Amino acid sequence: MKILVINPNTTQSMTDTIGHAAAKAAAPGTVTVTVQPDKGPVSIESQYDSAFCVPGMLEIIKAAEEEGGYAGYVVACFRDPGLEAAREIATGPVIGICEAAMHAASMLGKGFSVVSTLKRSAKVQYDLARKYGFIDQLMSVRAAGVPVLELEDAHSGAADKVKAETLKAIEEDGAECVLLGCAGMVDLAQRLTQETGIPVMDGVTVAVKMVEALAGLGLGTSKIVSYAPPREKPYTGAFAANAPGPVRKKAAE
Repeated sequence: MKILVINPNTTQSMTDTIGHAAAKAAAPGTVTVTVQPDKGPVSIESQYDSAFCVPGMLEIIKAAEEEGGYAGYVVACFRDPGLEAAREIATGPVIGICEAAMHAASMLGKGFSVVSTLKRSAKVQYDLARKYGFIDQLMSVRAAGVPVLELEDAHSGAADKVKAETLKAIEEDGAECVLLGCAGMVDLAQRLTQETGIPVMDGVTVAVKMVEALAGLGLGTSKIVSYAPPREKPYTGAFAANAPGPVRKKAAE
């Protein structure tokens, strides 16, 4: 089985961190390939970044579908950007790491908290919990006050800030599980689980295992209505001039 893990931002060091964790989580016989787009934001911290990263991510999935051989896909950003669009072009399961972590937490405890990077991410996590049906189990969203790229700097103090908010989520908010709200925190989960005594989860490894399970059961994305492939159509108007060659020609016709 081969799984494609996509870091939607363009920071190679973060892709490497995600890739190491994904490979470690995979079962024997499962190959994880971790990639990033050529163009897009260096980190994803806002709605603008979330929208900006989607075209590159979709291009990767479309190319992978044409190449063939991938059992499924992991979208390795805790905002789950472009998840439903990705499902329209993928045949195998496409799992977002926030979605995966919330589902897992709901089965391991009666309430969970998210420890995220910046304060502006909190509303996004509440919106996703509501969308996925877990709003009643979300005890809190705590911001560590850490920009995403600081997670890549071992001397930034980011790991200690994440731990401090994790402990507050447990002690003050009653969280029985804690979700790490950024793919860049993936290497902190095991350590924090050991130090706190509760499940502290990163969505990357959970999503890899979910793709393995679904694909192993022979299940893929339903194509009957909601995630049916998009209709092929030409660019029109101002977009036609900037379209790829074959599409531009078709639009002109």
